[in-house]
Amino acid sequence: MVNFTTKRTRRSYLKSTGAIAGTAALAGCTLLESSESSAAITIATTIPEEGAFSSMAEEMKQGYELGVAHIEETFDQEVELLTENDESDPSVVIENLRQMAGDADVIWGSFSSELVTAGSSVAESEGIPFVAAYFAQEAPHRNENYEWTYAAFPKSRDVARSTQGLLETIPENERPTNVGIWEPNSDWGEEQSDSWEETLGDAGYDIVLREQYEYGASDFSTMISQSDNADVEILLSVPTPPDGITMIEQMEEGGFSPDLVKFVRAADPQDWWNALGESGEYVCMCPGWVPGMTGNGNEGMWEAYVDEYGLEEGEFIRTAVGGGYNVAQVTGQAIDAAGSADPSEVQNALQSETFETVIGTFSFEDNGLPTEGELTAPTGQWLDGNQYTAFPETDNERASDLEYPFPDWSER
Repeated sequence: MVNFTTKRTRRSYLKSTGAIAGTAALAGCTLLESSESSAAITIATTIPEEGAFSSMAEEMKQGYELGVAHIEETFDQEVELLTENDESDPSVVIENLRQMAGDADVIWGSFSSELVTAGSSVAESEGIPFVAAYFAQEAPHRNENYEWTYAAFPKSRDVARSTQGLLETIPENERPTNVGIWEPNSDWGEEQSDSWEETLGDAGYDIVLREQYEYGASDFSTMISQSDNADVEILLSVPTPPDGITMIEQMEEGGFSPDLVKFVRAADPQDWWNALGESGEYVCMCPGWVPGMTGNGNEGMWEAYVDEYGLEEGEFIRTAVGGGYNVAQVTGQAIDAAGSADPSEVQNALQSETFETVIGTFSFEDNGLPTEGELTAPTGQWLDGNQYTAFPETDNERASDLEYPFPDWSER
């Protein structure tokens, strides 16, 4: 198990990025003006450096590290970031956060609804503000009586609306209508499938197939055959990265090529392209942040990323970086509005403020959900080895019209 503490100091490369400072300026006093600002804020988090979600670890860490630098520079506030490897295992998330909770002013979530809800259980029991991205499931907010957990991330209902919006960019006379849903046997899998079925069904699409599978399955040939026979044109699922990669490989082997594929989470990481190359091209994802987004500090984050980590010519920042950076923006703005890191004061700020981050402008409902309708979940599409924003339309060179329909395998 990796066990390390990162203590960041102010980054000189952030001083000139005025866009960053503009994202966090809220009314009222700032920590810069507080006599208590010399005390470091301690943030605890876990990262899935092993297991099913390990492909997201590096991107998450980069987003969180840039976010820490953003808080330090914007608010002149020292931050201590405590990080542990959770091995993509909810029980390890809980064990690690319990060990760190005594030192933590704020907790940041890991990746996926399963790991985030595990972390939230510690925050709720300890009374520590918990801010998370990479967490689309809505049910825990409604069922667990959350008081300390805040999801700075699009939810299942937002993903479903984004899918409808993406489809509506296709001319009506060319638009597909037959939807197939591959549903993983999980609480979020069921919730997201329900959201897709309800939203797209109400919009006039035909749900011609909805089949369940087990996470970690190695043979998807039956679902592929069923989908082909049902004339599925739009294929939707929320697989893990390893499962999604296997699905595409077997779809290619079986010659099944829908007109549009949207794999939420599986197609998020760079490992998707590394594993599949051109076979993974055209697939869409809904990762919370995509490179073509603009405003609310996106330009400053991009400059800071290039200065710190570098980018090859034509290379884009990966999606999980924006999600992590957005968590830090919310945290910094909440602590600034509170005037201290006192848990109750930060909790009150999270409940009452409106936040401007790289994923959008939003507030929270009482149960920690982002207020319904305020976030537009962006959809990205793999093209030429990068993830371009396909929906909503933005005025950015890293945005592109949806490439549709997907070419048959024999034409690639």
